[in-house]
Amino acid sequence: MSKNLLQIENLSIRFPKTGEQEVVAVNQLNFTLKKGESLGIVGESGSGKSMTALAIMQLLPKTASMEGKIIWNNSEDLAALDNSQMRQWRGREIGMIFQEPLSSLNPVFTCGDQVAEVIQTHFGTSKKQAKKETKDWFEKVQLAEPSRIFDAYPHQLSGGQRQRVMIAMALCGQPDLLICDEPTTALDVTVQYAILDLLMQLRKETAVSIVFISHDLAVIRQITDRVLIMQKGNKVEEGRVAAVFETPQNRYTQGLLACRPPLNVRLSRLPVIEKFIDDTISTATYLEKLKEKTGEYQQRQEQLSQSAVLLEVNNLHVRFPKEKSWYGKTIAYVNAVDGVSLRLRKGESLGLVGESGSGKTTLGKAILRLVKAQKGRVQFLGQNTLSLEEEDLRILRPKMQMVFQDPYSSLNPKMRIDEMLLEPLNIHQKHLTKDEKWQRLLVIIKKVGLTEESLSRHASEFSGGQRQRIGLARALLLQPELLICDESVSALDVSVQAQVLNLIKDLKEAYQFSLIFITHDLSVVKFIADTICVMKNGVIVERNDTESLFAAPQQEYTKKLLGSILDSSYDSKS
Repeated sequence: MSKNLLQIENLSIRFPKTGEQEVVAVNQLNFTLKKGESLGIVGESGSGKSMTALAIMQLLPKTASMEGKIIWNNSEDLAALDNSQMRQWRGREIGMIFQEPLSSLNPVFTCGDQVAEVIQTHFGTSKKQAKKETKDWFEKVQLAEPSRIFDAYPHQLSGGQRQRVMIAMALCGQPDLLICDEPTTALDVTVQYAILDLLMQLRKETAVSIVFISHDLAVIRQITDRVLIMQKGNKVEEGRVAAVFETPQNRYTQGLLACRPPLNVRLSRLPVIEKFIDDTISTATYLEKLKEKTGEYQQRQEQLSQSAVLLEVNNLHVRFPKEKSWYGKTIAYVNAVDGVSLRLRKGESLGLVGESGSGKTTLGKAILRLVKAQKGRVQFLGQNTLSLEEEDLRILRPKMQMVFQDPYSSLNPKMRIDEMLLEPLNIHQKHLTKDEKWQRLLVIIKKVGLTEESLSRHASEFSGGQRQRIGLARALLLQPELLICDESVSALDVSVQAQVLNLIKDLKEAYQFSLIFITHDLSVVKFIADTICVMKNGVIVERNDTESLFAAPQQEYTKKLLGSILDSSYDSKS
């Protein structure tokens, strides 16, 4: 047996009181990691998994207090070291990949310089040698054109490229332990698959131990040997991945596994964790109750085929400047949307899927005229929105709304929630009295699962799932006929994701709007969509009803996307 590389003993992390109670982020946590082993830590937002990682690196916020031991290599207690002493361990002994590389990389230095600095710091090599080794690492993490990447700034790279730079930075110190904190959460399925495959390959080559933190059970199943499940700071289950996934003993673990939209069956609603924790019903019985009735899908497809067309997009083109001449004239363009045509019927849910850079978000924004289209028609409610004057478009705009990917950046941090939600009513529904506006606001808030008391708070005081509910409320206040959701659940953990997807489905039934759901997650789009359009390089390469597309994809690109979906299914005997 390999000896322990890392041993966590009775780790507790606390934050100062909010109200009358102090916040216990991690409570008496114990686990070990052997040399060469890969351990997954799983749980919802707030379960304490990221705090555990930060504690190992001694990067906890200053307001946090910590108790317990972090034993390294059966000798050193990292918890007893101060910040200056920890510098020799960070990067050299323990490397870390953070969730969002754009916020982890310094925007004013090139990617190459940032990686080279780590090599120079830990090995004392010359600047020239560090540059060569950095390019070698870029090749190891399969970055094309290492010289170009070396001189590129973080904002000039795609999400997948930035994540590879972060992997190179974490591994160039040749650490014995690599901590990965949600490194693939916001990546599309094919890039996610490639990153995970790269990590497994590098693990074989370097024998590095891995602690992989994620809320995605499918990712954990692929990359780790053992898994540790956390809930509200406590360890609730631990074991070999296969054993935990196939026969989960804890109700919370069963709920996490069941919340992910399944690929092998159609559900009318997604299961939620609360049902597993609060109810004694078996997993199999609960899932059986949530299945769509036989013939329901086919009946809905027939009804939709008879519905009137709400939106028709014809030969839409959107391009952005790519390269300019020395005197500032644009000489090359990127065709983000390249001749797209599609139809959306009243009451229909259309899934728009594809990899990052496929043009799906640009298409959604062009439909709403949030980006300029150079050519084509967008026929909505009988009018070509692209040719409307701004004054006429303003009259039509309340009928077409958008929920953005990152609710925090789309909510004004200076405004209270009630001010933010009343603003569109004050602009577009001036005929309503103050009391009528307030009553409509209260109805919507209740529909999205928030309380009247929450209206006096600011966006920073809410979780990601709650912010997404606020975004939904704001979009629905104007009673739109078209709602476009752009990656609205991609950054949410599986349990919150299930709640938001159920909510969108409920709201669609209640308000009878048509939906365009933009996502890179095919398991999500199978649950929410009646029809799917697959985009690649600005073009729709395949369109079909959901079940037919999953059962028999026609294009190689679609087959590739479906083949990249990671399976987190399990057989429960409960």
